[in-house]
Amino acid sequence: MLTMINSPLALHDRLVAQPRPQGLALAPDGTRLVLAVQTPDEEGSRYVSELWEVDPAGERDPHRVPGSQQGDFAPAFTADGTLLFLSDRESGEPGHEAGASLWSLSSSGAAERIAQHPGGTKAFTAAARSGTLAWTADLLPGAGDARTHADLLRRRRRAGISAVLFETSAGEDGVELGPAEPHTFVLVPGTPPVDAGGQGLAGAGDMALSPDGSLVAYTRAPTASAPDTNTVVIADAATGVRRTALSRPGHQYYGPSFTADGTRLVCERQQEETYDSEWQVTLVAIDPLSGEETDLLPDFDNWPWPGRVLCSPVPGDTTLWFTGDEQGHRPVFRRDPDGTVTRLTASGAYTSLCVTPDGSTLYALRSTLDRSPHVVRLDAAKADQEPALLRTPGDLGPLPGTLTEVSATGDDAFALRAWLVLPEKATAEHPAPLLVLTHGGPQGSWSDWPWLWNPWPFAARGHAVLLPDPALSSGYGQRMQERARGDFGGRPYRDVIALTDAALARPDLDPGRTALAGFSYGGYLANRTATRTDRFKALVSHAGLWNLESLQGATDMHAYFRKIFGDPRTRRQRYEADSPHLDAARLTTPMLLVHGGADTRVPEAQSRELQHDLRRRGVPTGFLYFPDESHGIDAPHHLRLLYETALNFLDHHVLGQEWRRPELL
Repeated sequence: MLTMINSPLALHDRLVAQPRPQGLALAPDGTRLVLAVQTPDEEGSRYVSELWEVDPAGERDPHRVPGSQQGDFAPAFTADGTLLFLSDRESGEPGHEAGASLWSLSSSGAAERIAQHPGGTKAFTAAARSGTLAWTADLLPGAGDARTHADLLRRRRRAGISAVLFETSAGEDGVELGPAEPHTFVLVPGTPPVDAGGQGLAGAGDMALSPDGSLVAYTRAPTASAPDTNTVVIADAATGVRRTALSRPGHQYYGPSFTADGTRLVCERQQEETYDSEWQVTLVAIDPLSGEETDLLPDFDNWPWPGRVLCSPVPGDTTLWFTGDEQGHRPVFRRDPDGTVTRLTASGAYTSLCVTPDGSTLYALRSTLDRSPHVVRLDAAKADQEPALLRTPGDLGPLPGTLTEVSATGDDAFALRAWLVLPEKATAEHPAPLLVLTHGGPQGSWSDWPWLWNPWPFAARGHAVLLPDPALSSGYGQRMQERARGDFGGRPYRDVIALTDAALARPDLDPGRTALAGFSYGGYLANRTATRTDRFKALVSHAGLWNLESLQGATDMHAYFRKIFGDPRTRRQRYEADSPHLDAARLTTPMLLVHGGADTRVPEAQSRELQHDLRRRGVPTGFLYFPDESHGIDAPHHLRLLYETALNFLDHHVLGQEWRRPELL
């Protein structure tokens, strides 16, 4: 069994090396649970996964699936119980353009390639009661099929051509869009694969097959002319001919899933924030024939997000399960056919839901802020239950502190809350320094175990860590969105300060030794804080927004930010109110900036502009730059350097210790 022994002196090293369970899959007869487990490769340059099997009864230790190799991921089962997965094994063989293929694995460990596409397969799904398969793979412009696509790939490679002609957005979250477009391919047993249509350049492999394999549904990404609207396409699986296409202006659909009888397609529907309205999320049921749409959660105040809806496998039963943030947790909810919604779990954050064939038992991955993901078993109908924990690969061991909560009241009398990590030796006689850690999003919550910006390495160094959910966080009802509409850097910042003050009222925390750090939108709040107060000894901004005007013209989410803030040429009010760079003259607090050179969400120029402003003001500054990383940090050795640098920066500026430059920097 994969186990990590805890050592507070090197907890960030242990964290980076810790196995990461993900992608749980349940066999159709309910007897096998398989998941992918990521660990760093030998060089520490990337995470690679293998397939592990977990005992549904919780009696036996987990074990590697016989025949699984490093690089196997995304497990799923076919209707007859065959285990499928994606893998780049043998991708370097002669004549094969590199990329993952679709494989099957027998109980004896014999692997067989089921489908191969030049350049690789991005995602796949299997029908619940037939042998039909669907997958997502690219086609270059001018390529009508996989063979022509392979020829064009070879010609580009041999000619040394890497140039791309962008005719839409140039990238999304560190991934260049184009020149190839993801397509949906369907394989009905006994026939060659058919192309059911393109998903748009930003297509993410969001697909579903009806249980009988007769229909395929997928989402087609927004276009430049309608950047806030995508399309749900339902096509004939055997021919690829489109039957229905549904779109709704200003809305996007995600996570399609057919009901057990195939008569409805259930999707998550999102309405993104605009200048005059708040972000909203619900579940809808779509009639595949008419395209008629029904809101399934009209009275549910929170969101069925993040996660993917799970439909009952019993024909005629329209029960479904979903997850959604709620008060610092992410429970499992059950929606009965009459519309009644029941919360099934009292605590924790759940993902990767699976249900037994009779609809009586759920399996899921559960995590909390003080426990990494592990497999659990749930009753599919019981309210507010504690799950049965199953033996799962990976265990960080005991953590160097405890987890509690802090509450406060916003300036509008709204009830606020945060998690607080207390280090082991924090007492009134020896109060601990406090790090305030703000989350990204801004729609999001401190509800599950984070791998990036995890609080426990800081607790191991003696810091208490406050994890606030300010305005615009998810899980606190629609009012939490309304109270900060048009106030991107105002009320969320004031909420963070209110929760910080509430935490510092504790006698075991030291108000004279505080810092604040954040990632993405949390990085923006760190930058906003830098121009609003000098109360903190140090600030850390990872991929933070600094100049909102230049950001909206350079980000891959140009249309989204323009909707929120308006055109800076004609509607400047929100830029002038919320862009920190306009208050650069107030910078005084030492800052560590972190950014990836391949970040298209918040381009690195945001941190470079801030770095220049800090230096002009004579403020102590560090800039940790990862040329090959995008919006987050993916490489294990880079993640280790991030923690080491941030910890040493705080040790120096908050604790007064001598600065220690990481050895490899």
